[in-house]
Amino acid sequence: MLTGRVNAPEINTRHGWLNTNRSYSLKDFRGKIVLLDFWTFGCINCQHILPDLKRLEKEYANELVVIGVHSAKFDAEKQQNAIRQAILKFGIEHPVVNDADFEVWKQYAVNAWPTVVLIDPYGKVIGQKPGEGIYDIIKPHIDELIDTFKGQLNLSPIPFRGETLETTELRFPSKLIADNKGLLYLSDSGNNRILKLNATGQVLEVIGSGSIGFTDGPALEATFNEPHGLALYGSYLYVADAKNNAIRKVNLQTEQVSTIAGTGELSYYFFHEEIGVPVNPNSPWDLVIEGNTLYIASAGNHQILRMDLTTEKVYRFAGTGREALADGSLHEAAFNQPSGLALQNGILYVADPEASAIRAVNLNQGSVSTLIGQGLFDFGDEDGDFYDALLQHCMGITAHGGDLYVADTYNGKIKIMNLASERIKTVVAGLDEPNDVLFHEGHLWITNTNKHELWKVNLQTGEREIVAVRF
Repeated sequence: MLTGRVNAPEINTRHGWLNTNRSYSLKDFRGKIVLLDFWTFGCINCQHILPDLKRLEKEYANELVVIGVHSAKFDAEKQQNAIRQAILKFGIEHPVVNDADFEVWKQYAVNAWPTVVLIDPYGKVIGQKPGEGIYDIIKPHIDELIDTFKGQLNLSPIPFRGETLETTELRFPSKLIADNKGLLYLSDSGNNRILKLNATGQVLEVIGSGSIGFTDGPALEATFNEPHGLALYGSYLYVADAKNNAIRKVNLQTEQVSTIAGTGELSYYFFHEEIGVPVNPNSPWDLVIEGNTLYIASAGNHQILRMDLTTEKVYRFAGTGREALADGSLHEAAFNQPSGLALQNGILYVADPEASAIRAVNLNQGSVSTLIGQGLFDFGDEDGDFYDALLQHCMGITAHGGDLYVADTYNGKIKIMNLASERIKTVVAGLDEPNDVLFHEGHLWITNTNKHELWKVNLQTGEREIVAVRF
């Protein structure tokens, strides 16, 4: 018989609830099996368990209630609207309580993101599980609780009123690139598609049906799951299909989509495992090409991968797989959810958001160094010398004219890094989680992700334009 012995601490907080029209306490869920999910929305590992939660919610719709407890790592993640946008972005259907002060986190003695806590129908804690891969571990315990409390369960579903998003042409636009004809390719990630645009915002081509899925075929029928990074190589467009853990290839002449790396499953390898043999991506977030090599920011396993475009095989390139801010050789260095890539003069620059860092991979020397960033929990909004500068979960980066432009995502800013003077300064502010930046035809283009906008900025005059995307 599976029963808890310790009363579950209360989950209500002064910061309120989201994805529902009321507040709750645990007594409101008596008769239900309750699963608490402690998360913070920028954490890729927290995003990884969402499919497991959805699967459990669907299979145990009458017996189980999932409650998200959002215990934010970054200051920007504590804001109610930022959490709301994450709920919409990730398609979360259960209520979420804002635990901005870590009150609930501390009461449950949680010490890692993500962590789930299982509570029996009488409000007693069964146990907790940190990390990913929760489905196979939690499911047997739910089955045992159903058996133990047979006849005592409340089997009536509890209706929750979820967050809604007004209709916009774009939905959480992400990465952006340009071709040699002046045309743009934009990952419309929330709509699970890629758009080809001209400089006035007119849509010339749509790649992806818009439905969540993992199917190849004609461009208008193929399906993606939150595409992000893009790269062009001849007549091919490469796509980092993040939630499918795959690299997709679009033949722009035949308008056909194919999968060239990844099976949909999460793949992990650490330190000296799987070096020199083909591997699969894990939540690939950005792409960049040099010569015949496609570099992949494999955010989910904190590594940089490389694809040989002649063989279309993917190999480990840099990073041990552990999440840390560590420099050194390619096999000694460690990254922190790498999410943005840029190439310039033999250096691969990496936006490393969980450490709020900008890293430099010297492709000739085979070494990794840190330009800005001090640690996993060191973040802020400080311009000036690289040594003293602070960013907050920076996710995008581009190189232009010897400088780097950084999407300082959680600070809502674009900053320019002068590599010669080793100083950084803000050039655009007032954004809402910008995910990428591109210097194109004399203007700075920005994906203002949480406002579902594409911006065009003249750095000489400061003039800003929201580009109207038109179909």
